[in-house]
Amino acid sequence: MLNIALNTFRELKRNKILYMILFFGVLLIIFSLALASLSMWQTDKIILDFWLAMIEIFGLISVIFIGSQLIFKEIEWKTIYLILSKPISRYEFIIGKFIWFTMILAAIIFFQSMIFLALVIYSKSALSFLLILSIIFIYLKLLVLFAIILFLSTFISSILSIVLTILIYFISHSITSIYDMAVNMKSMLMINISRFFYIIFPPFEALNLKSVILSNVKIGSVFLVSNTLYAILYIIVILGFTIIIFNRKTFEN
Repeated sequence: MLNIALNTFRELKRNKILYMILFFGVLLIIFSLALASLSMWQTDKIILDFWLAMIEIFGLISVIFIGSQLIFKEIEWKTIYLILSKPISRYEFIIGKFIWFTMILAAIIFFQSMIFLALVIYSKSALSFLLILSIIFIYLKLLVLFAIILFLSTFISSILSIVLTILIYFISHSITSIYDMAVNMKSMLMINISRFFYIIFPPFEALNLKSVILSNVKIGSVFLVSNTLYAILYIIVILGFTIIIFNRKTFEN
């Protein structure tokens, strides 16, 4: 399992798309300094929101373009036969790929975060523990999304898995708004649909701390721990379904 993760890690180091993602991510983070200097009000808010958004957006791009091709490329290039011919079970293959991506994504976010934090200190913006937690939750959110796209790529095409993953990403961020709107409309049908969405879709809005970083809102430890455990449980369940489908998948020459 660890060998699969390490071999895939070495293979991706030669992938030019990854370096382009890192380059433009860093470029836009630095560009935000110029953006903030043009604003007369809420400079800290603009800087932090923009930087965190860039970390998440380029992490999302990494998930979509790397995750959608991870299994598809193995099947397309026929390397899946060589891998599965070795004494490696299929669940080890899936878990190994997931572990590999956690390493890659951690490297991407760590690299961007170091530049981000350095610029926060340079620009004399507010630095708080919630800022670190927000980056960690972005990382956790992207791992959930990667588990989803890995699951989808086991039984549908890479293009369709990308489209569905993007839809899931936006719906998961909108569930709270949908529920609030349903409560205001006093529509039991919409409320029940929203509750169903809360169960099916990942808790992305609960993992979004950007809006409270510079506010006086206090985030309790129960909220942080419960949402973290929920996201981890969601990943485990999705990976479980991925392994079940992949175990039943047949590969033809």
